[in-house]
Amino acid sequence: MAAAIGDRTDLVVVAQSAGGFTAPPVCDRVTVKLLVLVAPIIPAPGEAPADYWVNTGYDKEVRDRYDDAIALYYQDVPAELAAEALRRARGQAEARMAEPSPLGAWPDVPTRVLICRDDRLFPPGFLRRVARERLGITPDEIDGGHAPALSRPHELADRLQAYAAEQGLPASGPRS
Repeated sequence: MAAAIGDRTDLVVVAQSAGGFTAPPVCDRVTVKLLVLVAPIIPAPGEAPADYWVNTGYDKEVRDRYDDAIALYYQDVPAELAAEALRRARGQAEARMAEPSPLGAWPDVPTRVLICRDDRLFPPGFLRRVARERLGITPDEIDGGHAPALSRPHELADRLQAYAAEQGLPASGPRS
């Protein structure tokens, strides 16, 4: 990922869900103005992905259980788009889940956490607690389930634009 950035500047790194494990190390390798975690896993330095669930008490969290991927991840996404998302989904590799994160400390980058009030995978109470315990951050919240880029793209884009503006970064072009 860092190589793909090249010589770009004024970067905002946005990570969704499990991207919370990959984005912080990127912020250690390149100059980043802002890190935004959306409906995220928030890793502790040196934590292996496989250990996250126990370390955060996820299994003790009061939440509804869903066996259906659409009900868990895409409950508020239009049906046709949710089906397309499932068709295009790739399984997450299990091979490196036991490897500790290379992150020695959270990157020295302004960080925002954006949670979704109707997220069935990461209930808001769980993410509020984890963001507070691990980052000392009170997350921002938007309506929607676990996939706001699909269910509420304009609201998500507006929020990301506002975060960038708070950092003094130029606005990107108009959205359609």
